[in-house]
Amino acid sequence: MFLHALATAVPPTPFTQAECWEIIQRSPVLQRLSRRSQLILRTILKGDSGVRTRHFAVPEIERVFELTADELNAAFRTAAPRLAGRALTAALAQAGVTAGEVDALLVCTCTGYLCPGVSSYVAEQLGLRPNIFLQDLVGLGCGAAIPTLRAAQAVLAAQPEAVIVCVAVEICSAAFYLDDDPGVIISACLFSDGAAATVWRSTPGPTGLRCHAFDTLHRPADRDRLRFEQRGGRLRNLLDPAVPALAATAVSQLFAAGPGAGAGHPVSRVIAHPGGRDVLDALEGALPGFPLSASRGVLRDFGNMSSPSVLFALEAALRDDRPAADDDWWLVSFGAGFSAHACRFGTV
Repeated sequence: MFLHALATAVPPTPFTQAECWEIIQRSPVLQRLSRRSQLILRTILKGDSGVRTRHFAVPEIERVFELTADELNAAFRTAAPRLAGRALTAALAQAGVTAGEVDALLVCTCTGYLCPGVSSYVAEQLGLRPNIFLQDLVGLGCGAAIPTLRAAQAVLAAQPEAVIVCVAVEICSAAFYLDDDPGVIISACLFSDGAAATVWRSTPGPTGLRCHAFDTLHRPADRDRLRFEQRGGRLRNLLDPAVPALAATAVSQLFAAGPGAGAGHPVSRVIAHPGGRDVLDALEGALPGFPLSASRGVLRDFGNMSSPSVLFALEAALRDDRPAADDDWWLVSFGAGFSAHACRFGTV
């Protein structure tokens, strides 16, 4: 399938990590944490975590750790469709596609739950046709963007004339939680909010890029090392210290099995989900010769936005370069499950 547009969106106000530390210092939750936890927070937010700025959509972010589950869900219900709509509006404009021409909308998210899903709200917001196919993919975590593209490929196989749009949107600030677990603390220091939208057709488009050769890997034995659980109705992220090594192992297995397995052109560049500084270090160690500069730039400027992040990294890479006629880029994401997902981007 062929990419016709890629656009991203973040909430308007950036917060530096130092500002985040000041916010937490003013929060009553800080006094409920152990001295060790307070030191971890200070070390990450005032040190070199690979993150400089983050964007948050939850209003009154200063009170985020005091909000009830109902208040957090209400913030997600407002913010997720709004941010997704901004990204999709920009993508449609890039592609020269009107709202009435869209045949299917696929949305992935994991940081909140709505029924009907985010797709219903976005369809209403943008004035999409009442007979459009809507699909919401939930529970796939940070890796969700690539499985969503794979679902779009299946829709295009059934309807070759269709215009398919995909949106990855996360309001991680609606899932912020803080206690003395180190993984929970690290999550609160790295995650942020964002959305990425893409437009797809079965014929070449203005980007001149083709997406193909999807692959995936699931390791359920490691499920509890990276997933959400619920505490008092709120989402709480489980983040094991082994995650960087798990990601590197899964990604290297996918790379060994996927890019060379009859896909054609060699891989000249890897675009990875920027899960964190230690994750990117582990990935570069597992894939020598493939520096992850675009991913590091996204992590620096936006933090870990979960599922949209890998598409932010692709957008950043495309600003400066593009696959040559005789090679491909390899896009890879990973997250809850433990799972990893990949696909190739090449020129038409």
